[in-house]
Amino acid sequence: MAEARRAAVLGSPIAHSLSPVLHRAAYRELGLGTWSYDRFEVDEAALPAFVEGLDASWAGLSLTMPLKRAVIPLLDEVTATAASVEAVNTVVFTADGRRVGDNTDIPGMIAAMRERGVEKVESAAVLGAGATASSALAALSLICTGPVTAYVRSAARAQEMRGWGERLGVDVRTADWAEAAGAFEAPLVVATTPAGTTDALAAAVPGAPGTLFDVLYEPWPTPLATAWGAHGGAVVGGLDLLVHQAVLQVEQMTGRTPAPLAAMREAGERALASR
Repeated sequence: MAEARRAAVLGSPIAHSLSPVLHRAAYRELGLGTWSYDRFEVDEAALPAFVEGLDASWAGLSLTMPLKRAVIPLLDEVTATAASVEAVNTVVFTADGRRVGDNTDIPGMIAAMRERGVEKVESAAVLGAGATASSALAALSLICTGPVTAYVRSAARAQEMRGWGERLGVDVRTADWAEAAGAFEAPLVVATTPAGTTDALAAAVPGAPGTLFDVLYEPWPTPLATAWGAHGGAVVGGLDLLVHQAVLQVEQMTGRTPAPLAAMREAGERALASR
């Protein structure tokens, strides 16, 4: 019988995570009957002991907030992609026991946009300045040939985003959140803010907008995404990102390619519909 292998998603809070649904769907499709994928409520203080307690049956971990930076000191190696934004969302345990950290959010964003026909843009706008915004800038560094305007709520956040821009080679300009409706003139708008933050902007969506990438998947669709689609714009959602980054995690942890994108997306859609 094949050796039992384990993987899980860690974070706090974690009960809402769709990762188990996606990864288990992949295992079923790939015939990995001895693989399991769970979720564990783990905060920054508990993370070192949790990682040290894992045995050789573990193949990998998915990490969500607030662990993406906290895990870095516990790793033997971090990929250039993860190092570029100081955030690890994937840990793979190698056959010789090493812990390798990667960030699949960034290539996951690019894959999600490519699926909707977004290959290159001349400019872009980012709503928000949190951890997801820095990953968005890293993705935009590969597809945006011109400036990126970040709409933020404070001078400190503006400085932080400009700093990420310098580090990632992106021409980042900043504007006050009060002017956020101005973002909609860009061919690509990436909304990285928590639920409810952009709701008031829905009324400002212009006719014939470009592409909106709203990283939320619950609740979905957001008022902004609904208004965007109603005006004829293309919409990339948070589930698109979640599925594409999970596909890359499954491939890294199992060594099986390609991961079953369609089956994983269908499982995620079913799970969200039942909530």
